[in-house]
Amino acid sequence: MVYLTFVICFLAAIGLTPLVKKLAIQAGATDVPNARKVHKKIMPRMGGLAIYFAFIIGMVILWPVSSYTIPLIAGSVIIILTGILDDLYSLSPRVKLIAHFFAALVIVEGGITVTYINLPFNGVLYLHWLSIPLTLLWIMGITNAINLIDGLDGLAAGVSSIVLMTIAGLALTENDLFVFAVSAVLLGSTLGFLPYNFHPAKIFMGDTGSYFLGYVISVLALLGFKNVTMFSLVVPVVILAVPISDTLFAIIRRLVNKKPLTAPDRSHLHHCLLRYGFSQSQTVVLMYGMSAMFALAAILLSTSTLLGSLLIIIGVMVTIELVVEGVGLVSTGYKPLLKTYKRILSLAKALSPAKAK
Repeated sequence: MVYLTFVICFLAAIGLTPLVKKLAIQAGATDVPNARKVHKKIMPRMGGLAIYFAFIIGMVILWPVSSYTIPLIAGSVIIILTGILDDLYSLSPRVKLIAHFFAALVIVEGGITVTYINLPFNGVLYLHWLSIPLTLLWIMGITNAINLIDGLDGLAAGVSSIVLMTIAGLALTENDLFVFAVSAVLLGSTLGFLPYNFHPAKIFMGDTGSYFLGYVISVLALLGFKNVTMFSLVVPVVILAVPISDTLFAIIRRLVNKKPLTAPDRSHLHHCLLRYGFSQSQTVVLMYGMSAMFALAAILLSTSTLLGSLLIIIGVMVTIELVVEGVGLVSTGYKPLLKTYKRILSLAKALSPAKAK
């Protein structure tokens, strides 16, 4: 039934997106080009409404048996309304942050929290009073992280689809049918929207879509924390490595440059890759590849020994750092790892037998 519902959601999103496009144009939900944005013409946004409607159709068909179904849908209503208002009227960062807090609070009140973290050698770290703040921070952080990478045609939708495929696959292997069902429903809805959103896009998902995707993905990852032992502290972080690292280094970049954390700029990963010489489509596909690589690392991590897990985590961290330094994600002068490598290389050459002769 889940697979049939996936197809229904996919077809529903395909059919609903042109209708939402007309609605967005009539309502004035359009994205006007400016110096910070990549697109060159006025584009309808609020396309995430098609993803949401298709998702709700799938949830009504399946109605996964869980006490988490109602909190997830109730919180998503807050997120969708916030996204629609933002696409129409450009809400202030403070208003959006408050709305996201209450949407996250709905999830906490519904009983979905990070109560413990799995440690090596079958250890468990109970979070106690930190449980609720960490849960709220996770939901709000991932919700905004997906929003921040929504800067190129098809980027947020494609990366989210890769994340959802990974979560669904891991959940299925552990027989977590609720997480699998919700992931499949959202995946079908997102893939149905993607043909209209990939370059050259006919409609943007807008904050309506990016916030909604980030919100549901954050909750699905939380449910993995809560119910499935394979979702240890780092597995969902690795799955979401692209949006999380982009957001983290955006914060670092703004702190270093003494700018407000909410200040927009043209230094996100996709902007850096564009400046590096890649076309818009090449940049999106390249970031798809990064997401797929991290997804594979997360899958391996969930089944690895302690030594294997450490090696994978180190490999992921080094890869992220090399990408950050290579494209200038923090600044053009920020290259500690590459500079260290060059010093070691120079020292090795200086100490080589050939040099000594």
